[in-house]
Amino acid sequence: MQSKSIETAVKGSLSAVSEREAVSTIYLVACGGSLAQMHLPKYAIDRNSSTITAEVFSSAEFIARDPVRLGSSSVVILCSSSGNTPETVAAAAFAREKGAYTIGLTTEPESQLAKTADYAVPYVSAPLIGDQDAPSAVILRIAFGIVNHREKSPKAAALLAALAKVEGISAAAQKAHSEDAKRWGEANKRESIIYTMASGSNWGVAYSFSICILQEMQWIHSQAIHTGEYFHGPFEITDFDTPIILLLGLGPSRQMDERARRFAEAHSKNVLVLDACKFDLEGVDPEVAEYIVPLVFQPLMRIYAVELSERRGHPLTVRRYMWKMEY
Repeated sequence: MQSKSIETAVKGSLSAVSEREAVSTIYLVACGGSLAQMHLPKYAIDRNSSTITAEVFSSAEFIARDPVRLGSSSVVILCSSSGNTPETVAAAAFAREKGAYTIGLTTEPESQLAKTADYAVPYVSAPLIGDQDAPSAVILRIAFGIVNHREKSPKAAALLAALAKVEGISAAAQKAHSEDAKRWGEANKRESIIYTMASGSNWGVAYSFSICILQEMQWIHSQAIHTGEYFHGPFEITDFDTPIILLLGLGPSRQMDERARRFAEAHSKNVLVLDACKFDLEGVDPEVAEYIVPLVFQPLMRIYAVELSERRGHPLTVRRYMWKMEY
């Protein structure tokens, strides 16, 4: 599946949704790392649409909660890398039974999700590469495209232009951080607990790093902490040697990140701050920059994960339970 087929599929999904009489709610449904990809498009819809609401659900919770508003005016976007995540496949079938239009993203075009959803959109899993075909970027294009069709968003053209620049921005950021990633990996290879913090458009990146990289792939205890919630309980765990990764974003949520940074750095000597202001965003319209930085943070954090795993002697592919037994 190359970029052209992905672009064709994105346009096809938007064409199909445009034929719906009304769209009132976009439900973003997935599990684990795929669920983390859904927070950016929700953030973008919240910030830009006056007629469409967005909701993020873990797949099993989506079925269990059975939203009353789910129906013919709903679009449900689902994501599963394998396309065979049982809960997500079931969620697609559930949404269709309710009359919603379903779009399934997967790397496997012959998977159960691709067959169950009304429309399938392919993507390529390449965690170390940031570009407009990363899953969160594809979902963002679909979600923003739906909003643009219904409301003629003034930011739509700028967003598409900015997405085309993500690959270059990401590659430059990774190069700039290559040595820092090695030093951080060496310094933290024996840590048993590492926290991640973020807010706004970057929340999903911090969540993903915590549950997928640190917990799942490295067996390190972790918790993703929203910077707006840091001072309402979690800051009590901050000590002189507490390992914290903080994503300093752009947009209105940055003030929360800055406040958390000031406290964390004052009380811990092991705070890794990744600042979006240091990314080379030349040519990116400031109006849409906050939607671009998570697509840069995601692969950037992956190089930190790789360096950590190599120094711990624990490959990112090793699992204790996942895919090895019934659960």
